[in-house]
Amino acid sequence: MTRRVLVLPGDHIGPEVVREARRVLEVVAAGFGLALELDEGLIGGAALEASGEPLPAETLASARHADAILLGAVGGPEWDQVERDLRPERGLLKIRSELGLFGNLRPAILYPQLAAASSLRPEVVAGLDILIVRELTGGIYFGEPRGIRTLENGEREGYNTYVYKESEIERIGRLAFESAAKRDGRLCSVDKSNVLEVTVLWREVMDRLAADYPDVELSHMYVDNAAMQLVRAPKQFDVVVTGNMFGDILSDAAAMLTGSIGMLPSASLDVASRGMYEPCHGSAPDISGQGLANPLATILSVAMMLRYSLDAPAAAAAVEAAVSRVLDDGLRTADICTSADQQVSTSAMGDAVVAALEAQMLEESA
Repeated sequence: MTRRVLVLPGDHIGPEVVREARRVLEVVAAGFGLALELDEGLIGGAALEASGEPLPAETLASARHADAILLGAVGGPEWDQVERDLRPERGLLKIRSELGLFGNLRPAILYPQLAAASSLRPEVVAGLDILIVRELTGGIYFGEPRGIRTLENGEREGYNTYVYKESEIERIGRLAFESAAKRDGRLCSVDKSNVLEVTVLWREVMDRLAADYPDVELSHMYVDNAAMQLVRAPKQFDVVVTGNMFGDILSDAAAMLTGSIGMLPSASLDVASRGMYEPCHGSAPDISGQGLANPLATILSVAMMLRYSLDAPAAAAAVEAAVSRVLDDGLRTADICTSADQQVSTSAMGDAVVAALEAQMLEESA
């Protein structure tokens, strides 16, 4: 059966890292006999420039018919002054919402070869393997009413609504419990229930769900403490589940434990495990076009795509092994490079992963 993959390069370094990830996907698909049909579309600033909107109707239509989506990154300072509803980031939020991509899986894994690149001592982060499960289509990023209004005294006031329905909490909770059951069986739910009523409900729903997963140990932690614990003793966590805003912040903090946010992939899934796969980093306009971007997060996002949406776990493992092999060889992009390493460009890193993948598949077929 042919699977359709929509490729959305996006803005600034997005096309650079997606180019390398697409090459890896094409090589592994050929090696494992996967029938893929790859289409390409516009999103974010690139779409705004071409069509006047950050998520054109044709892109959304293609996304609806795709089995998986590979996304680069969106945004840049050149669009900071456009109307808010037309900013590149609105296209990203809209595609998540329109496709029902409620479950964001963000693994924070420290490759042993990169222990020296972490901002924490190697003994604190060695062996790190955390999965952050972030609710992606609700919470304060989507809640209504929202806006900026002028009060009677002429002062302006900005306001947003933090809201979650019980069904939304249960949906992300089940994804997190099921993920924890496949790992070490420990789930930490992060909230702020001491001051926010919406997370009082969040905690109640998580406690209720725990009865359905007796093999998973559920704990709770306030978000401020969770942020502190991530940098104090990160290996205490196995799976973390939290809402949209808290997950956005905590997953970026966890990224630096691994040496660079350029190493972190992500999957955003719907109820049928159709998903959008993207690196956790942004569009990095300060380094775009210079060959400095790290494509490994996007390449590892391809591995997640193969595992979760394309039913090809062996191919996913091959991509991950190829990345590890390249790191064993001491090749590094600027963000993870130390004085003992060999710094390479974005494309050279892609070349190295492709070569390692081809060699690996050749060895296994011999």
